[in-house]
Amino acid sequence: MAEHVCGGCGVHQEIIDKVSKVMPDEEVLYDAAELLKVFGDSTRIRIIFVLCQNEMCVCDIADLLGMTQSAISHQLRVLKQARLVSSRRDGKTIFYSLCDSHVKTIFYQAMEHVLEQK
Repeated sequence: MAEHVCGGCGVHQEIIDKVSKVMPDEEVLYDAAELLKVFGDSTRIRIIFVLCQNEMCVCDIADLLGMTQSAISHQLRVLKQARLVSSRRDGKTIFYSLCDSHVKTIFYQAMEHVLEQK
């Protein structure tokens, strides 16, 4: 196994200084990690995929994914708390959609990365 060594020259201060200037606060990095955790569940990814295509109600998502409405509602709650999904009421029906284009971009970037590895 190759060992990663810097060649004994010590730290590269110019690089450290450059990166330090743009390094986000720990809280921002923590929040980003928490957001990415939400994407770490295949059921939530499947829900995000269908919501990339169209807004949908719980019944339609459950039917499409072959899951219970209860399971879908639970995952939608997680996605709403992470501000990835929003809802709107039309009579007695609640429709879910992605909050903004960033969610779609994150999802499609991940898919592109995965597909180029195949």
